[in-house]
Amino acid sequence: FFPTNNCGSFYFTSLVRGSEGLYMVNGPPHFTESTVFPRESGKNCKVYTFSKDGTLFAWGNGEKVNIISVTNKGLLHSFDLPKAVCLEFSPKNTVLATWQPYTTSKDGTAGIPNLQLYDVKTGTCLKSFIQKKMQNWCPSWSEDETLCARSVNNEVHFFENNNFNTIANKLHLQKINDFVLSPGPQPYKVAVYVPGSKGAPSFVRLYQYPNFAGPHAALANKSFFKADKVTMLWNKKATAVLVIASTDVDKTGASYYGEQTLHYIATNGESAVVQLPKNGPIYDVVWNSSSTEFCAVYGFMPAKATIFNLKCDPVFDFGTGPRNAAYYSPHGHILVLAGFGNLRGQMEVWDVKNYKLISKPVASDSTYFAWCPDGEHILTATCAPRLRVNNGYKIWHYTGSILHKYDVPSNAELWQVSWQPFLDGIFPAKTITYQAVPSEVPNEEPKVATAYRPPALRNKPITNSKLHEEEPPQNMKPQSGNDKPLSKTALKNQRKHEAKKAAKQEARSDRSPDLAPTPAPQSTPRNTVSQSISGDPEIDKKIKNLKKKLKAIEQLKEQAATGKQLEKNQLEKIQKETALLQELEDLELGI
Repeated sequence: FFPTNNCGSFYFTSLVRGSEGLYMVNGPPHFTESTVFPRESGKNCKVYTFSKDGTLFAWGNGEKVNIISVTNKGLLHSFDLPKAVCLEFSPKNTVLATWQPYTTSKDGTAGIPNLQLYDVKTGTCLKSFIQKKMQNWCPSWSEDETLCARSVNNEVHFFENNNFNTIANKLHLQKINDFVLSPGPQPYKVAVYVPGSKGAPSFVRLYQYPNFAGPHAALANKSFFKADKVTMLWNKKATAVLVIASTDVDKTGASYYGEQTLHYIATNGESAVVQLPKNGPIYDVVWNSSSTEFCAVYGFMPAKATIFNLKCDPVFDFGTGPRNAAYYSPHGHILVLAGFGNLRGQMEVWDVKNYKLISKPVASDSTYFAWCPDGEHILTATCAPRLRVNNGYKIWHYTGSILHKYDVPSNAELWQVSWQPFLDGIFPAKTITYQAVPSEVPNEEPKVATAYRPPALRNKPITNSKLHEEEPPQNMKPQSGNDKPLSKTALKNQRKHEAKKAAKQEARSDRSPDLAPTPAPQSTPRNTVSQSISGDPEIDKKIKNLKKKLKAIEQLKEQAATGKQLEKNQLEKIQKETALLQELEDLELGI
């Protein structure tokens, strides 16, 4: 039911919104303006959206909000909503949600409801709500639409079967700040975040609908300090949530970005802090569609990128590089690491089954990135108001070839561009190719700016000096005989231990020239590494005491996670964990 070419393959459609109007573009393989949707000229289009399956399209032109069927090209409904700036379809195309900025009357009385829910079939308004903030404005539906939820005054209200006149259930906790409904089929789960106050920690809890009452109703609970806001990410199978906890200000002064920590919470009650080997901000965290692994991009530039499994153990480390974003393909077999925003737009395209680099294209000045639903093509764009010059978009093949490019005229702007969505399973995963696909669009090599050289050095040979020592990619999967991959500190300890052993053996061979030296072991089991051998009884004693304190802190954190109220001195102990870990690491490394 989607447009196809003569060969029977799919045409993909991109939506373009800017000062030149709103229009659809077919392609790949051929790039032409679509006849499904006649171009809406002018600069008044503020918003558009597709339905989840791509069969319906709605947009606001500053006068009305219109809905058309992409399949039969017919106008379904038109609503008088000149100020609408947000639109969203429910998962099964039953409801269109619209939001307009909330306003109060001049005499100070309450304003009129500004969140409307329309029946897509009949065009009637099912319900209107007052929703003052744009943030989290849209209700959340389950995929089968039997459940709908929205946050109201520290509560989460649940509606069933799109009956918005009756609240079927409520989840009430003190000061619920945010919630996320799980994807997938029943049973439905919900993650809620409550910020900390008066020395009490913040926490995220997981519940299964409708079991909200009682002290043991929560499936899992994770409490933590240092959180002004959180981002909660369900995996596709709704078995676990990743929580990025952020503070606006880093009190140590180490980071301009504040401070972030990454937590893992599973619906079976397990939880953990994801240990990131490099200090600095967390730029991006994404789940693979398989729900068995996730990728984190983190650390002061050049940033690290690492894939972790569900035990929060590192599986593959991509080393360091200029990146701040990660994007899994829809099938999960390709990962793009990219550096956008204040970085130069360098991308790394990886085959994550074999951990092989496919291509390294550069999309300079990009403000937007999106995978095509087919898992083969990529869309990058430079849009206003983030950048008001060199606006335009490019469609790539993941092997690095540019298949289509459009540059907006210098007196015009591009505001938004996106793919038409398709349901999962429409496109089968194809075998990955490493050979760049042919293209008629020339691939412009970005101009590399040469570093400034003072006059006194211009006639002298250039010396290769790097500001940062780059780390290469590293497979972190445990080798045979090892239970877990070694951490950075453990690897350093292992090398130090092996060097000491080799030195001792060398000393023995010097004393006994007739005896052949025993070769140094090539690998050391992890449990040997954990035994600190400093050679100094005083240091060994300090290390033992530090480990004892850290174990006590871990027990206190587990008690807090179960909901136990900790004393002030116990909370202060927990806050010293980072400093103790650093002191332990310094002692073990002999610093």
